[in-house]
Amino acid sequence: MVSLPATRLLLPVLAAAALACTGSRGDAPAPLRAQIAQMLTHAAQRWTAGDLDAFVDDYLDSSRTTFVGGRGVLHGRAAIREAYAPRFAPGGVHDSLSFEGIEVDSLAPDVAHVLAFYVLSRGDSTVARGPTSLVMVRRDGRWRIVHDHSS
Repeated sequence: MVSLPATRLLLPVLAAAALACTGSRGDAPAPLRAQIAQMLTHAAQRWTAGDLDAFVDDYLDSSRTTFVGGRGVLHGRAAIREAYAPRFAPGGVHDSLSFEGIEVDSLAPDVAHVLAFYVLSRGDSTVARGPTSLVMVRRDGRWRIVHDHSS
């Protein structure tokens, strides 16, 4: 049984959680959606151009930055770069990247959650497509990824 003082502490947390769950998909203001979509477009261009360092520069340089994918959880921009490096090495399989169905939710000032589908293409063929969920923060006027879960 929860005591009355504990209930008083729990109610604001539950109210905040309920408020965070309201609203429609991608309910961020249009300027925010446009900024994030532009950032993702530039990231895709850097990937497609084969510029790994510019691509991973969109990740916040912090040990708390994470990437969750087929290899498990990676911590830090250097580990993320290392995981992608074979695709960018001479002779590596490197495809064109684009994003579809971008949804942006503002979680707090300078914090956003982004859902999208990444698409890897080779010529006219799609070779991979899957969901990506990003948590982004705005630092020094620039949106950066702090958590990336791509499948």
